[in-house]
Amino acid sequence: MSRSAVFLDEMGVGPLWRLRQGGVPEAVDVVVAPVEMDVAVVQAVAEAVEAVTEVVTEVQAEAPVAVAVTPVPAAESADTAWFDDAPPPPLARQLSDADIAALDWDGLTAAVAKCARCDLCKTRKGVVMGRGDRQGAWLMLASSPSRAEEREGRALPGEQGKLLDNMLKAIDVDAGSGVYITHLLKCRPLDEAGQERLPTATESAACRPYFDRELALLQPRTIVTLGSMAAAGINPGEKPVRGTVRQLGNASVVATFHPEMLLQDETGKAKARAWADLCLAKSTHGD
Repeated sequence: MSRSAVFLDEMGVGPLWRLRQGGVPEAVDVVVAPVEMDVAVVQAVAEAVEAVTEVVTEVQAEAPVAVAVTPVPAAESADTAWFDDAPPPPLARQLSDADIAALDWDGLTAAVAKCARCDLCKTRKGVVMGRGDRQGAWLMLASSPSRAEEREGRALPGEQGKLLDNMLKAIDVDAGSGVYITHLLKCRPLDEAGQERLPTATESAACRPYFDRELALLQPRTIVTLGSMAAAGINPGEKPVRGTVRQLGNASVVATFHPEMLLQDETGKAKARAWADLCLAKSTHGD
C-alpha cells in the first residue's frame, strides 16, 4: 500500500468502483471522492504520520553499538582455611647479651615480652617481668613464675604478695616504696605433661642477662632470695647457707623461704626462721 493510500485509509476515504455501460466488469479506476475536512485536522494527521515514519527510519538505520563489558571480579571467598597452613611469621630478632646490657627499663620490658632465647617460649602462656619501685634499695628475688603469676603477668600476686608485704612491714620496710620484686627466669618451666619443673642450666643461662640488666638498673643494697632455687641460682656454683650474708657485687644477699611455702606452714617453724632471716637482712641493710 502506497503512502497516499495510507493517508486516505486513515481519513476514511476508499476507492469508488464504476461499471462501464454494456460491458463486463473490468479493471477499475480509483477515484477520490471530494471530502470536506478541517485543514487543521489534515495537517495534524500528516505531521503525526511523518513523525512516526522518521522515528522508524532512524531506528532501522542506527547500527548496533558494541558495549564494552568489564569483567566483574568474583567475590572473595570467606573461607580462611588457607591461613591455618600459612607459615608462621618470623621471630623477632633476638638480642645479644651485649644488646640487653644496654637497654633501659622500657626496652628491657619489651625485650622480655618477645624473648625466644630458649625453648620456654614455645610453652609459656606469658612472661612475668619484675614489678615495684625501679629505684628501690630492696630486691625480692624468686626463681621462676608460678601458674598464678604467669596467668596474671605479675610477680607474687594474691595471698603470696600480701604475706610478703606483711613480712616487710614487720621490719619497717614499705613494700609500696623502695622494694622491687622479680624472678631469675621470666617464663614458667613446664615438663612434657604440663607440670611445673626446675629450670635447666640452659634456660637459666639464656635468661640470666635479663636479670643482670635489672640488677644493673636497680642497683639494690640488699637482695632477699625467696626459696632454695633462687638462693642457689643467684650465684651459680655457690652453695647457699641460710643465716649468712653473701655478696653479689655491691649488694648483700640473704636467703629466706618463699611466701608460698610459708602459707603452707602449719607448724609455724618456717615462719619463725623467716623472721630471723628478715631481721638479719634488716641489720645488714642498715637504716
